[in-house]
Amino acid sequence: MMEEEEFELAEDLEAILHLTPEVQLAIEQVFPSQDPLDRADFNAVEYINTLFPTEQSLANIDDVVNKIRLKIRRLDDNIRTVVRGQTNVGQDGRQVKEITRDIKQLDHAKRHLTTSITTLNHLHMLAGGVDSLEAMTRKRQYGEVANLLQGVVNVLEHFHKYMGIPQIRQLSERVKAAQSELGTQILADFEEAFPSQGSKRPGGPSNVLRDACLVANVLDARIKQEIIKKFIRQHLSEYLVLFQENQDVAWLDKIDRRYAWIKRQLVDYEEKYGRMFPEEWCMTERIAVEFCHITKVELAKVMRTRAKEIEVKLLLFAIQRTTNFEGLLAKRFTGCTLTDQKRPESPLDPTNPFLEDEPGEDVGTEKDEDLTKPRKPKAPDNPFHGIVSKCFEPHLYVYIESQDKNLGELIDRFVADFRVQGPPKAGTDEGGAVLPSCADLFVYYKKCMVQCSQLSTGEPMIALTTVFQKFLREYAWKILSGNLPKSSSNSGGLTITSLLKEKEGSEAAKFTVDELCLICSILSTAEYCLATTQQLEEKLKEKVDKVLMERINLTGEMDTFSTVISNSIQLLVQDLDAACDPALTAMSKMPWQSVEHVGDQSPYVTSIIMHIKQNVPIIRDNLASTRKYFTQFCIKFTNSFIPKFINHLFRCKPISMVGAEQLLLDTHSLKTVLLDLPSIGSQVLRKAPASYTKIVVKAMTRAEMILKVVMAPHEPPVVFVDNYIKLLADGNPETFQKILDMKGLKRSEQSSMLELFRQRLPTPPSGADGGPSLSFSTPTPEQESSRIRKLEKLIKKRL
Repeated sequence: MMEEEEFELAEDLEAILHLTPEVQLAIEQVFPSQDPLDRADFNAVEYINTLFPTEQSLANIDDVVNKIRLKIRRLDDNIRTVVRGQTNVGQDGRQVKEITRDIKQLDHAKRHLTTSITTLNHLHMLAGGVDSLEAMTRKRQYGEVANLLQGVVNVLEHFHKYMGIPQIRQLSERVKAAQSELGTQILADFEEAFPSQGSKRPGGPSNVLRDACLVANVLDARIKQEIIKKFIRQHLSEYLVLFQENQDVAWLDKIDRRYAWIKRQLVDYEEKYGRMFPEEWCMTERIAVEFCHITKVELAKVMRTRAKEIEVKLLLFAIQRTTNFEGLLAKRFTGCTLTDQKRPESPLDPTNPFLEDEPGEDVGTEKDEDLTKPRKPKAPDNPFHGIVSKCFEPHLYVYIESQDKNLGELIDRFVADFRVQGPPKAGTDEGGAVLPSCADLFVYYKKCMVQCSQLSTGEPMIALTTVFQKFLREYAWKILSGNLPKSSSNSGGLTITSLLKEKEGSEAAKFTVDELCLICSILSTAEYCLATTQQLEEKLKEKVDKVLMERINLTGEMDTFSTVISNSIQLLVQDLDAACDPALTAMSKMPWQSVEHVGDQSPYVTSIIMHIKQNVPIIRDNLASTRKYFTQFCIKFTNSFIPKFINHLFRCKPISMVGAEQLLLDTHSLKTVLLDLPSIGSQVLRKAPASYTKIVVKAMTRAEMILKVVMAPHEPPVVFVDNYIKLLADGNPETFQKILDMKGLKRSEQSSMLELFRQRLPTPPSGADGGPSLSFSTPTPEQESSRIRKLEKLIKKRL
């Protein structure tokens, strides 16, 4: 039983003394030991085997047991010593706590004693200071009062929580009374020195007034503001007399005299009174700012009275001189007194050379800034901008009306110059280039925008934008659309006889080379106007106030230029298209049933290629700077010509097998030319755009498939119909009818064929429209190209 109890006790102790790996590691770091008994993973069996590795070693077992028992006794002694040492900790802690309480009591007593001594000293200083302050105030010893008053006020702040004590409250009231008396006394001294009416007292400022200003800094801010207000009013009283509304010098043409007067006054002030007022009062700037406010009111008054006399040159002159003066103020002063001044926001970085910033450009100058010059760093914002010049804004309608008139005259001059100089000539640098008048227009726009933005960023900018819109439209109508050559339906074309005789160049295209160059030039100009108008809109939005940005929209004008571009491309397409019409007509009237052998390409193909080679290189060279619109021209011509060619194919009836083979060869020749259309006649071979190639291949493959169906035998009918459906994938009975006409079948045969065609059509999916289109896919261009090559080999073999 004893052994079992000891075993259970050992297990309990082991469970209690089990430590986490983190704690065990910390113990090993604090008390490093090499004894196996101190290891966390101690194993008694391994330890005994280490002590007694062999049977012979058991002879000294008694010595080992004695050593272990001795070690156990030492550990018990150490534990007993530590436990006994802890019994005195509580008593020591209570003694320390009592000592700490005594120290705290002494600290509180010391603090209260120090506070009392300090308060008594402050009270003594306050009482003595108040007595001295009252005596110095009566003697106007402002120099001593300035330092003493600040000290008294600072000391009095320590007694706010003691205002319930009668003596303290009485001292506070005496200080307030002294401050009030000082304020009244100082204002009276300034009134005496600078009376509101009458002339200034001769001589410079006195030391008394200089010291009085130092006292005013300590007094209520109202005293300081009253001194400043009275002094500035008296200092500018002469200005109101000299520049009264009824005086000749009050008008805009003599506005320079106003600014010259204030410059002299500021110099005079610095010499006489510069040291009287504290520097932090910024009296020179305050005088200048008050002068600006008065000038703004007086100018607005005189301009309302004499509004009919305001001319644009006079207005711009006055604005220029005023903005120059505001710039001078910005160089001289910081604007610290403009408490209600709203700083203008920095505009966004311009995105193009035409709209780069124009720092330092004068409002009234006629010289335009070179757009190729590098952009200068933007000058810092002027806090005085608009402080006077804002008064001119209600009268800027004069400027807007003037720009409306000037732009109207400019457009008329452009029209007259075009009539005199004529369109750009082919073979010169002018051919296909942007019209010079376009650049002139936007340079003038830039100058107007810069001028107006310096005058105002509000409603006048919106009015100017409206004027810009008006003349952008007029330029598009009068200069661009108005000078596009008119297509004539009476112009001569190629005759069938001339085509059959293959007389190259026997007939000219509808437009002359010069007219083609003019169309390209107008197209390039319209593109330039479109891009520049977009940039102009962005810059106008940067210049105008944020709340007005949404009202600037030049989308309508950009659409107008886009229309000019589309019309120009359409004219070029119609011209080349019309030149090819006689050739297509000749093709449809040729006796294809009587063709006996397949030869080279037919005369009508040669004529079409001739016209393409005449027009396309001219158009390409003149649209070199607008490559995307040349690509559009090629795509639009292809989309117009190929359907027309297919329609004329259907008119070729009846067609023999040899005739169909000849047409197929002609079709392949046209397809090759059309694929090469973008670079035809060019020394630089450039791959056609993929989008264009895809259109040509798809459309011309249809023409080839039509001819291939025509060449196929119509017996047996089922095979013929299935072959048609497979090659053309066209479920329209009218198209099938045209194929039968081309084959020269009789009406009785066609009726049975049409009935069979309707029966063989695939059933459309449920829910689909009952239209003629089919749901199956057409052969790929690669498959059809392979079939065409086989057909070409067959034709060559026959030849």
